[in-house]
Amino acid sequence: MKSSILTPRLKINPLSTKDNEFIFELVNTPGWLNFIGDRNVRSATDADAYIQKIISNPNILFWVVRLNENEAPLGIISFIKRDYLMYHDIGFAFLPNQTSKGYAYEATKAVLQNVIPEFQLSHILATTVPTNIRSIRLLEKFGFFFESEIEVENKKLLVYGTPTNKLVI
Repeated sequence: MKSSILTPRLKINPLSTKDNEFIFELVNTPGWLNFIGDRNVRSATDADAYIQKIISNPNILFWVVRLNENEAPLGIISFIKRDYLMYHDIGFAFLPNQTSKGYAYEATKAVLQNVIPEFQLSHILATTVPTNIRSIRLLEKFGFFFESEIEVENKKLLVYGTPTNKLVI
């Protein structure tokens, strides 16, 4: 995977331990806690351990999305091969003050354009809780459609998916 992906407004880099303050902030936002879940990151040390866990897992890729102009972190894009899903799962999360600016769309599009050919993907999935309407709308904008409902760790998740040749990217 490229070390950096550039878009007109964004620089998208692989997650590193240098991102611990940003990750600490992001995973404790109301949106993350409500839609993704509590990761028990209560300190910089916890953030370091959380990042190390992600980096050391070959089934997980996380990128930090930053503004080109000042490299301020805005959010993350994740790409995960989960045991309970047949295909890779794309995800995104942004700081509350960075939503509704098109960053999630721009960054997700750029990551998809890179990972699909690299991993030779024929199908891609995304999971979300039923109440995350904004994520569902973004997924539908890319051409994802509802495939199924599953339960993971006592949480109901909606699975959206699409063949990669049908993605709107």
